[in-house]
Amino acid sequence: MNRIEKIIYWYFSKRALPYWGVLMLDCAVLVLSGMVAFYWAHSGTAIASVWWRLLGTFIFSLPFFWVGMRLFHTYSGIIRYSSFIDLLRVAVSNVIGFLLFALILKIVPVLGMNPVRLGPIELLPMFVISTVGMCALRVVVKTLYDSTYKSQSATGVFIYGVQQGGVSIAKSMRNQHPQEYVVEGFVTSDKHEVGRFLLDAKIHSSEGNIVAEMQKKGATALFVSPMCSDEFRENTILVDALMSAGISIMMMPAAQSWDGKSDLSYTTLRPVDIEDLLPRDKIEVDMDAIGELLKGRKILITGAAGSIGSEMVRQIALYAPAELILIDEAETPMHDMRLYLKREHPEIKAWTLVTSITNAQRMEAVFAEHRPDYVFHAAAYKHVPMMEDNPSEAVQNNIGGTRIVADMAVKYGTKKFVMISTDKAVNPTNVMGCSKRICEIYCQSLDWEIKRSQRGESECKQFDGSPAITQFVTTRFGNVLGSNGSVIPLFKEQIRQGGPVTVTDRNIVRFFMLIPEACKLVLEAGTKGNGGEIFVFDMGEPVKIVDLAKRMIKLSGAQNIEIKFTGLRDGEKLYEEVLSELEGTKPSFHKKIRIAEVRKYGYKDVCEEIDKLIEISKSFDDMETVRKMKMIVPEYKSNQSVYEVLDAEIAQNGGGNLKPVTES
Repeated sequence: MNRIEKIIYWYFSKRALPYWGVLMLDCAVLVLSGMVAFYWAHSGTAIASVWWRLLGTFIFSLPFFWVGMRLFHTYSGIIRYSSFIDLLRVAVSNVIGFLLFALILKIVPVLGMNPVRLGPIELLPMFVISTVGMCALRVVVKTLYDSTYKSQSATGVFIYGVQQGGVSIAKSMRNQHPQEYVVEGFVTSDKHEVGRFLLDAKIHSSEGNIVAEMQKKGATALFVSPMCSDEFRENTILVDALMSAGISIMMMPAAQSWDGKSDLSYTTLRPVDIEDLLPRDKIEVDMDAIGELLKGRKILITGAAGSIGSEMVRQIALYAPAELILIDEAETPMHDMRLYLKREHPEIKAWTLVTSITNAQRMEAVFAEHRPDYVFHAAAYKHVPMMEDNPSEAVQNNIGGTRIVADMAVKYGTKKFVMISTDKAVNPTNVMGCSKRICEIYCQSLDWEIKRSQRGESECKQFDGSPAITQFVTTRFGNVLGSNGSVIPLFKEQIRQGGPVTVTDRNIVRFFMLIPEACKLVLEAGTKGNGGEIFVFDMGEPVKIVDLAKRMIKLSGAQNIEIKFTGLRDGEKLYEEVLSELEGTKPSFHKKIRIAEVRKYGYKDVCEEIDKLIEISKSFDDMETVRKMKMIVPEYKSNQSVYEVLDAEIAQNGGGNLKPVTES
């Protein structure tokens, strides 16, 4: 390191040049610019003849320039952090200084003083030279600082996107001190921008070999503008190439969004997770309109400690409900939710109740005390292999618990009951999916019977007296990314342990949706539905699980991780559906939500069949319990399961016990 470099590094290792040092430098520039301007306007002989008077005149002028400097703080900033606004302040302060100086030059002769008389021919060049000089001083210092620390520690990066978002990210990097990142290039799909330069960095085509360009520049990370996130996700070739090369990808988390107006910094972006890279259509929901419906209402959420239930709590809490009544069996997650609400929403009356939805006496007491306006029913046993081994528990919790909560909602005047179902309820191949389909059947038949009671047509004693008002809505969607026990957390743990990553079948595919987006659609469907509908969410394109595993391995940077195929689990199928062959759909109030046209069954018949099923489940005879489930849902065909032997028997006996009805 030579002497000059040592001096530069010594200065920049200090906190800042003292303000008086900046002031002295600016004063020196003013005096020197005055001398140069006078020399330019006259000659060397002329300046020599009045040298000391001229020097005294310029020194005499300095206090008048200090007025402008003081007003605009030109010397109190840190030179190395100078920006355009600082240069503008220098120019304006000089304007004030020269106006005062010119005015004083008219007055001082009257006071008996004898300065060198200066006119526009000297003052205008002096103004230009001094302003340029003072600005140049700041630019040079900033450039030296940036170049010094760029070479010391900054990481080279490319930015995907040249619109407002990309430029904002780049500027935030350049304004950060010490500089953590330096922009080496931009990437865009706009062919008209390719080859140009933006903020001294070249713009490259997203269709080119970006990895090679980044390696040439020594760039090790790609920052993705929020305005280009969807476009970037769809460029799977580029995404895979970046991951294969070990280049870090920084994005705004998929569950968040940028409004396009607020300040955007590179610190807003985070290391990419697999959820951020799955191609998907952005889901837009008018949450403010939904919030108006929920504001001041009493909201009961079952399964409030689960993946879906807890996100429902977080979203609903934003809209000032009168009360939140939260129910779950899981003590520790409920304690965490209790602490969250006390910390983030202390103004909301919230009850965190650790109990089971199968406890009819407790559910009655809860509904009698709180009388909720809305019920969001997310509680269920959901793991397919577990329920294959425990069909009686699936019946008693999923079906029996749903029936208890639904009946309490009717009894205590709940306005809307929203049941969260699953795509596994369509042509079910497992106990869990069938149990959810029976829940759908019960809620839909109950809604139909309520409408009959409102017309005075119901014969059920349950609806004697004043007609029930509850509307029952069912929402059906596929896998949510990152939910408890889902495939993504499992793969992450397997990769962390060095593999192998286990995939059941190389052809298995699943639909995925972000938890926050799924919950927004649940809220929209639940609040806007009229009752009796089964809402089906557009889950986008299915994802091959083996491709998901490969991407996660690449993203982790781990080497030599094996993918092992273990065979389909009990009750598992290759392809999930959201509609059965006997169902169609019709549009709803949201392009991502459709209404399933499903077969409907009479409430009285459904109750009789469920009563028999729950009674059988109490014997804990797995085969008999599943046999009865198949009689209620004849499209339930077991797959990779011991219960497959029952399918031929059910078909031979003519199918199920329930007969579809036509709604009048």
